[in-house]
Amino acid sequence: MSKFIAEFIGTLALVLFGCGAAVLGGDHVGQLGIALAFGFAIVAMAYGIGPISGCHVNPAVSLAMWVARRMTAKAMVIHWIAQFLGALAGAAILWTLVKDPAAGLGQNGWGPGYLGEYPLQAALVFEVVMTALFVIVILGATGEQSSPGFAGLAIGITLAVIHIVGIQVTGVSVNPARSFGPAVLVGGQALNQLWLFFVAPAIGAVIGAALFRFDLMKPPVDQAPLEAPAA
Repeated sequence: MSKFIAEFIGTLALVLFGCGAAVLGGDHVGQLGIALAFGFAIVAMAYGIGPISGCHVNPAVSLAMWVARRMTAKAMVIHWIAQFLGALAGAAILWTLVKDPAAGLGQNGWGPGYLGEYPLQAALVFEVVMTALFVIVILGATGEQSSPGFAGLAIGITLAVIHIVGIQVTGVSVNPARSFGPAVLVGGQALNQLWLFFVAPAIGAVIGAALFRFDLMKPPVDQAPLEAPAA
């Protein structure tokens, strides 16, 4: 239950802080500010709930953890439920704060009328590649030979950089739950395009995790120092 609650709160915070920065403060902080809001939210949650649930707050990350054999299928499903409910709750809170919810809740999308109006192909490639890279950083930063205490910073900075690069492409998902909450409440085109933000992050997560599952990203084993020759 504690892991469920932690993932629920963490995903709620990610959607509320990140999408909230876009909807309530986007005109003031710009693309960089929105990117940092998502990144800082992950840093904060990593240190706040990381010791409890691992701070996945992202179904794609939980999928990657399962593929990499770092969690069971049952635990993954529990994380998923908490994450989707948390994202929906975060979007609902944001809905009550904005003056005109119909104008949007920071939902993801692509094509005519959406930010940079990038085509479906660009949106698909971006989400797959960026999710794979994001997962590689997460699995590497939380591995057995990683630097303890720095994983949250590495993961948060990576998410911020992904947003700096790609907000104009899709608004940046790399997280099906983050896309789910706003899309369900906004409906319309956001809901019609939601499928891509489930499929592409899942593909990227499997690609990134497979590198660890099959030891293609395995840290080298430390070798013992050579003994001095006998006199």
